[in-house]
Amino acid sequence: MRRVLSVSLASALAALFVAAATSPAEAQVTPRPGQSQRPPSGQTAESDAPARAPRIAPLRRRAAAGPCPYVKILYDAARYVELTGDRVSAQNVGYTGEIEGLVSDCGYAGDNPITVETRMLFNLGRGPQAQGEARTYRYWIAVTERNKAVLAKEYFDLPVTFEDGARTASITQDQTIVIPRADATVSGDNFEILVGFDVTPEMASFNASGSRFRVNAGTQPAATTPPAQ
Repeated sequence: MRRVLSVSLASALAALFVAAATSPAEAQVTPRPGQSQRPPSGQTAESDAPARAPRIAPLRRRAAAGPCPYVKILYDAARYVELTGDRVSAQNVGYTGEIEGLVSDCGYAGDNPITVETRMLFNLGRGPQAQGEARTYRYWIAVTERNKAVLAKEYFDLPVTFEDGARTASITQDQTIVIPRADATVSGDNFEILVGFDVTPEMASFNASGSRFRVNAGTQPAATTPPAQ
């Protein structure tokens, strides 16, 4: 189900006042390995996955009077990994998740608000320590003044049922973000939109370290060594 994240006018205008005093032409954020950054042209965001393209349908292109906001997956919240026990191993993995793909596009004209359409592909998993066949994940979308303050942040529930004993599932979510503008001179590249799972501090540290488990962690049979000839 599509929902709309709307930035308050007061917050947006406060950000625009600061943005007007700085040059938005030079980007200050350099994505860490694994981040997805959407170029202003509205093309599909990149990720740290190999050359394999994510299975996500493109959005309908919209007319925009200027560049769109930058849309990224926050590296430290790009994956969700539940761990039990006292050591990190595939057999101690519970529920997992990964934001596999992100595409976006925007539209605005005159001094109308910027409307950003996003589509996210979530790959979710049920490891050996997962209890039950249903789980409700949470993720968030935040709108920021570019490289600066958070203007708005909203959380969304992502319920999933692993049917017929399945260990993995894929879900696509569409969301709409509305950002007001002070006047027609304010373009979309004054803003950033960040996406991530609602993770614990321990999960964020695990992600930041570069460690990861695939969503099917602990579900594959162990490889066997062929007998000696």
